[in-house]
Amino acid sequence: MPAQRSSTPLDRLLADPSRRDRITHVERVPAREGRRAGWPSWSPPLLVDRLAAAGIEAPWEHQAAAAEHARAGRSVIIATGTASGKSLAYLLPSIEAIYAGEDDHRREGTILYLSPTKALAADQLRALRGLRLTRVRAATYDGDTPQDERSWVRQHANYVLTNPDMLHRSILPGHSRWSSFLRRLRYVVVDEAHGYRGVFGSHVAQILRRLRRICARYHASPTFILASATTSEPASTASRLTGLDVVAVDDDASPRGPATFALWEPPLTDLRGEQGAPVRRTATAEAGDLLADLVVEGVQTLAFVRSRRGAESVALGAKRALHEVAPALADQVAAYRAGYLPEERRALEAALRSRSIVGLASTNALELGVDVSGLDAVLVCGWPGTRASLWQQAGRAGRSGQAALSVLVARDDPLDTFLVHHPEAIFGTPVEATVLDPDNPYVLEPHLCAAASELPLTDDDAALFGPSTADLLPDLVRRGFLRRRPNGWYWTRRDKACDLADIRGAGGAPVQVVETATGRLLGTVDEASAHTTVHDGAVYIHQGDSFIVQTLDLDDSVALVEAADPDYSTTARDVTDITIAERLRSTSWGDATLCYGTVDVTSQVVAYQMRRVQTGEMLGEKPLDLPPRTLRTRAVWWTLSEAQVDALGDLDLAGAAHAAEHASIGLLPLYATCDRWDIGGVSTAVHPDTGLLTVFVYDGHEGGAGFAERGYADASAWLRATRDAIASCECDSGCPSCIQSPKCGNGNEPLDKQGALTLLAVLLEAAP
Repeated sequence: MPAQRSSTPLDRLLADPSRRDRITHVERVPAREGRRAGWPSWSPPLLVDRLAAAGIEAPWEHQAAAAEHARAGRSVIIATGTASGKSLAYLLPSIEAIYAGEDDHRREGTILYLSPTKALAADQLRALRGLRLTRVRAATYDGDTPQDERSWVRQHANYVLTNPDMLHRSILPGHSRWSSFLRRLRYVVVDEAHGYRGVFGSHVAQILRRLRRICARYHASPTFILASATTSEPASTASRLTGLDVVAVDDDASPRGPATFALWEPPLTDLRGEQGAPVRRTATAEAGDLLADLVVEGVQTLAFVRSRRGAESVALGAKRALHEVAPALADQVAAYRAGYLPEERRALEAALRSRSIVGLASTNALELGVDVSGLDAVLVCGWPGTRASLWQQAGRAGRSGQAALSVLVARDDPLDTFLVHHPEAIFGTPVEATVLDPDNPYVLEPHLCAAASELPLTDDDAALFGPSTADLLPDLVRRGFLRRRPNGWYWTRRDKACDLADIRGAGGAPVQVVETATGRLLGTVDEASAHTTVHDGAVYIHQGDSFIVQTLDLDDSVALVEAADPDYSTTARDVTDITIAERLRSTSWGDATLCYGTVDVTSQVVAYQMRRVQTGEMLGEKPLDLPPRTLRTRAVWWTLSEAQVDALGDLDLAGAAHAAEHASIGLLPLYATCDRWDIGGVSTAVHPDTGLLTVFVYDGHEGGAGFAERGYADASAWLRATRDAIASCECDSGCPSCIQSPKCGNGNEPLDKQGALTLLAVLLEAAP
């Protein structure tokens, strides 16, 4: 690699002429001037002085507007871009509430700050303490807080930073020990609110309702301040999350440096995958090379990767490349992900800030707001699921006002391929609305139990928890979870009610990953993912070191691994059956029918594939013997009539439906805030419950997460995009970029690309 620095990071990546055709689009975003406002008249003078000393002379207009709403007692969501200073919008009223006792007759208020990750809470605590405000007694209260410190936090802290998990499992069940804090609670700050989506968001919505109920018990009615990346329909989303009327502030008045955004498609290789389909170079291998190049240039870069294993793979690839050309720089690359031990995470965050790490490959554990100044570039390895997430990740670069580079590296996947060839779907389209469903009975039931254990439920609580409450309470009594008394419903069991709800949607105790030779705990994997990530024979990567799983013991929730250095990765395969439990909605598209309803899905991991890491070449497949998993969820499905099928002649119906199913799963994340791993599908030429050709796409979470419902609402646009994605793919008969799926239990057989186009054309003939 040449020692001379290029004029821009993008120029450096294109220094190799063979790479230039990998960029499908470059979007240049010009710098933006900021618009200042004056400090609100009620701003604490000491805070204003401290902020001035830190270089903040005045707030931006959106910061002042949101702060004024909150100070007036109106719950508010500030939905502006990354690095737009959302924290100042809630800091102003929060510090004023704490200092109020000095200036008037109000009591000193307390603040509860919620973030989805420990890293973000720790980052916010550092920023608070850096202001040196003597009356602010700020502390984190999370799983890393030592037991002897927790009592001090409850009794003395007036600004508590925690997460929904601790609110659910500790603060609300032990509310009597928090009575002094809750009685004075003025503001609840919900940071990174766009992250509360799907099942997790639905759980958090019910936790916030429980919090409001407990606060009312102590005669407190806190104002909610939500901070979010730019999102569609922010006011309605925030209202659904909190159960309150919420005002939106979404006109971003902050300045931004110039940004360059490139869409990057890895090249096709000479390798052939299943059914002889062409295979592109993997996004992780491509991102590893790009990360190494940027590190050589001294461009501090964060590479976001969808999976834990992917983050490790990108870091490992970058290290290997650096060992060949600049060995001294290899130690400046690392991986960061959830599942690391707390001390490992904190050390990596500190190293990134000090620039002793120049290249970091991370899961979205670092997406959510950790304030790392000085980053120059972001690599997004694979579409992150939503436009909101894409802009959130890209916004990690350029936070100090310098020019920034972002590169989206496409995976060999229908959605990624569609997007890098349709840039208008990224740059010319508003971000999505956040999807959550607090009324999901599988979410609501355990929270009703938890609420009853905190304070007996009464008829008045139905208005707080939603219209489904009245129907669910008798069933909870019948099953022995609650007992009805004249004055309400009581929790009468000895175990903890909060244990009934797994708010991260994992379902069951996390599986501990233990190195057999040393007994060392490497990390954890949630129970639902264990079947696919730490099955017998799986390759598990931790901090760049590779291990092979020798035994997965589901009874003891432990996976035993041994150190190894395989040149392949593993991918689990499952098979799925589906039955219709209830049709909730349907609409006719001519003779075709579109439906939405409740289904029962039974899936079983039956095998795993081995693929060469650098090329994606298939090396083989081995069977597995794991128990089936069954869930009741929601699905969208469509059928063609017998007459429509008869008119198709001798078309391979099973292969055509299967291909259409795969591609539609790949494209649904464009319309719902999910990714393809949140959803699944089943297709058949004749389904037993319909008697017709049927294609299902279902939510992969118990009770549903709202994704299939959004697919039903946007079905016409979604399925047209599916058809266009298949038609525009350059392959002849189907490949991973259009109709092949990496998790297909049938080995991507049968698949018929042209047949899928024919089926979708017939389906969409009479679509609105």
